[in-house]
Amino acid sequence: MSPGRLVVVGTPIGNLGDLSPRATEALAAASVVASEDTRRTGRLLAHAGVRVDLLRFDATVERDRTPELVDRIRNGEVVALVTDAGMPALSDPGAHLVRSVREAGLAVEVVPGPFAGVVALVASGLCPDSGRFTFEGFLPRRGAERVERLAGIAGSPCPSVVYESPRRVVPTLGDLLEVCGPERRVALCRELTKLHEEVWVGSLVGAVDHLASNPPRGEYVLVVDPAPESTPVDDDTIRTAVEEELAAGATRRDATRVVARRLGVPPNRVKRLAGP
Repeated sequence: MSPGRLVVVGTPIGNLGDLSPRATEALAAASVVASEDTRRTGRLLAHAGVRVDLLRFDATVERDRTPELVDRIRNGEVVALVTDAGMPALSDPGAHLVRSVREAGLAVEVVPGPFAGVVALVASGLCPDSGRFTFEGFLPRRGAERVERLAGIAGSPCPSVVYESPRRVVPTLGDLLEVCGPERRVALCRELTKLHEEVWVGSLVGAVDHLASNPPRGEYVLVVDPAPESTPVDDDTIRTAVEEELAAGATRRDATRVVARRLGVPPNRVKRLAGP
């Protein structure tokens, strides 16, 4: 086997003091560091006192540059992979590269680091005793897949962790409010591990009001409480709800979408019961 390998390195999500000694050693030993943002990684390396070549490796170039990096690993080089913050390949570039290296029969090593989703879950106080949660990452921006993912969050038996940008966090909270109801608890987490860290916990309707008076800044991690225990929605209830929407003038497509959100059931189930 080639002595080369891919080293996936978790980096701080805010506080540079969270860079581990092992991560520093891995970066210093690399032939090249594939980085989502070379400027940000350059500052991290300077903080750690590490000098190494940097290669831009963001989502727009990942597939094009993956064959080159696989070849370099095959030829004995050590390639370190980092993103702006946290673990590569989790809602960040890197998954395609890791798969390609594995498929080539080459070695992959992971140096663990901070994970914003877990930091937010623990800080929010919404972490259940079971430790179970669903990591949603960034939701699809539109379409049936977004509707289905929102319905899944609404009916989930464990907390859901969602990433969102400052530009889209308010619309996403509005969608969550619609499918989960106003009283479902949510945590809004931003600037985690930084000087101005903020963790706000309250109802979804309260979260909407909070951001109305505190304009979003920076990326957010949302932690949404699980669905309250309830009686499962039966087929007749779904059919009746669809018929009511159709009688009010909605198209079958819109009726399916609205009922799925309101009842917290998968859109495909509503579509099947709604008929042609």
